[in-house]
Amino acid sequence: MQALTKIVNTILKAVTVSVFVVLVVCVVWQVFSRYVLGTPSTVTDELARFMFMWIGLIGAAYTLGMRRHLAIDLLTGSLVGKRKLLSDYFIILAIAFFSGVVMLYGGGQLVLKTLANGQVSPALRVPMGYIYAAIPFSGGIMLFYCVEFFIGLVNGTGTGPNDQMPDAADPAAK
Repeated sequence: MQALTKIVNTILKAVTVSVFVVLVVCVVWQVFSRYVLGTPSTVTDELARFMFMWIGLIGAAYTLGMRRHLAIDLLTGSLVGKRKLLSDYFIILAIAFFSGVVMLYGGGQLVLKTLANGQVSPALRVPMGYIYAAIPFSGGIMLFYCVEFFIGLVNGTGTGPNDQMPDAADPAAK
């Protein structure tokens, strides 16, 4: 499972960086064309909006996998032993439920309905279902990480979703 997780992490890093580069280029071109050339580019405006959606959702999934997501651990931070373990199971199941039902299933239904309706974006003429595909894609990745967290807790080799993993580059963490 760790080898697969490393592959997923590497792919997500590459995709996130690539999408971010495209986003920055689009925004820079948009500013240049608007203020220097005097004619704003509608294509880069729309593309930047879509890239921002994708990077936000993929980044959220990647952040969950790295255990660096926003977590309010006021109550769970003081738990130890069996209570901590039960809390971790509950959190993983809640994230998995949301990821599976809302993002994967609901997002997938949105993608299918949008593709069936033939809705396209105004400037790029790209089917909007491809844009909305970021929702189920991100939900699937989050579900993958939830399975990894759950297996790690069951085997006793993992930590909870809110516990920071030791940084491999930090010699003090070893």
